[in-house]
Amino acid sequence: QPQPAESGGGLVQAGGSLRLSCAVSTRTFDSYILGWFRQVPEQEREFVGAISRGGLNTNYADSVKGRFTISRDNAKKTVYLQMNGLKPEDTAVYYCATSLGAEIYTTRFAYNYWGLGTQVTVSS
Repeated sequence: QPQPAESGGGLVQAGGSLRLSCAVSTRTFDSYILGWFRQVPEQEREFVGAISRGGLNTNYADSVKGRFTISRDNAKKTVYLQMNGLKPEDTAVYYCATSLGAEIYTTRFAYNYWGLGTQVTVSS
């Protein structure tokens, strides 16, 4: 049912910042847990972080903890990924996805609806 759409990707130097947005077209936005994942060509899609329905709880991968922040605006039906202190190893296509799980899961198989992704490239 929901249709996520990411935006905000681009090229940035190491140490820089970038904010990604994901607008989710649905009448029941606040019923979904929202997750962010990233993928490098020919590698598996990995968990970045996720936020609960009410926005009070978040989970992050150890690789981004302290640098990335997820937030959501239920009125705008949008979830954000603020990325600070970017590193070349953060280069990937970033995806947002929805989940109807009872809790925040880190596996991609718990998320059913995905956006098309947005490219983030960090140069050294």
